[in-house]
Amino acid sequence: MAGLLECFQGLKYAHGEGGFKAVLATTPMRILGSVLGIVGSLIVYGILQERVMTQPYGDEDELFTQTIFLVLNNRTVSAIVAVIIIYAKELPARPVAKWWEYCAVSLSNVASTTCQYEALKYISFPVQTLGKCAKMIPVMIWGTIMMKKTYTPTKYLIALAITGGCTAFALGGSISSSHAKQGKSTSFKGIGLMVGYLGFDGFTSTFQDKLFKGYMMETYNQMLWVNTFSGIISFFISWFSGELMDAVEFVTRHPSVMRDISILSICATVAQLFILYTIKNFGALVFATIMTTRQFMSILLSCLIFVHPLGLQQWLATGVIFAALYTEAFGKGSSESTPKEGGKDAAGEGEALLGMKASNAEEGLPKNFEEEDRIPLQELRGKEDREVVNYGATAETVKQV
Repeated sequence: MAGLLECFQGLKYAHGEGGFKAVLATTPMRILGSVLGIVGSLIVYGILQERVMTQPYGDEDELFTQTIFLVLNNRTVSAIVAVIIIYAKELPARPVAKWWEYCAVSLSNVASTTCQYEALKYISFPVQTLGKCAKMIPVMIWGTIMMKKTYTPTKYLIALAITGGCTAFALGGSISSSHAKQGKSTSFKGIGLMVGYLGFDGFTSTFQDKLFKGYMMETYNQMLWVNTFSGIISFFISWFSGELMDAVEFVTRHPSVMRDISILSICATVAQLFILYTIKNFGALVFATIMTTRQFMSILLSCLIFVHPLGLQQWLATGVIFAALYTEAFGKGSSESTPKEGGKDAAGEGEALLGMKASNAEEGLPKNFEEEDRIPLQELRGKEDREVVNYGATAETVKQV
């Protein structure tokens, strides 16, 4: 209560000194803006994701099944926004990594996102969202194998709690999507796709870190080139598989699906930008808390809007999972020394909280010069006038989505 009173008095003082603009510039209002931006955009993204992949269109009750086309639209919108920002800020647009590095990361990124969307054909959105919470497990496994990383006992306990919670949720009632055929085979397909998502997503984050470690690049330069390569890969996959023409025909019959896909893609990109802003300015605790709260709110809204009845054991399991995630979030927050350092912790190690994406967003970013043009990390340290972010530190933020 005292904290709220102090916050209110600070806002009142700012208003007296500089008016409404000064109030908007205060830390509480900027944090509120981050909360509204991240939570609002990702909740709309989640609702539209479920609507597009699980709800029928038109009088024929026809389902949209062209998953790669959805990925293609996401990546195209993100790449276009990156171009606009780079042009507006006059940032360097030249790629920093070799083309095969972009292709390797983008291919894994496209695979993880495809598995995420495909899973909704077989399992419900709450199950998919809780499955994303288990993301830290494959990230820890890949980190141990590829980067020789070690983790604290607390990390293993949190991972064990999340795994136990997901298992209890799966055993506590139906997990199948409402439109899918009920049965064990359907559930197994959905769980298999989520395992694929977690595996590819964890590999993408770790592989990015391994490929690009030691080099620096502009955040929006990363956003441009990884999304561009992901879009190219998605286009060729959808073209050769026949999905592209099927999607065009579906959109012709049901134009409203293109509206939903466009808004979904815009929300995913907006969320990426708010996530980057929040990590840079407010650090790990604020970011992790916002993301964890958003996931819980998405589950609640999905249950209300799309009628996913959960049993008592499933609600208890959900509570265990989010208790573990909040423990992880506040554990990172207590170790912060500055907002920027904390932000790197949240992006680099708090990967389970983004379920997103970083995604990259949901989902993805990287680097490309010729070998002699590459800039070692140590040569750029201390240059405060450049907005540079290590790729391994930001990839996860953009993937959450």
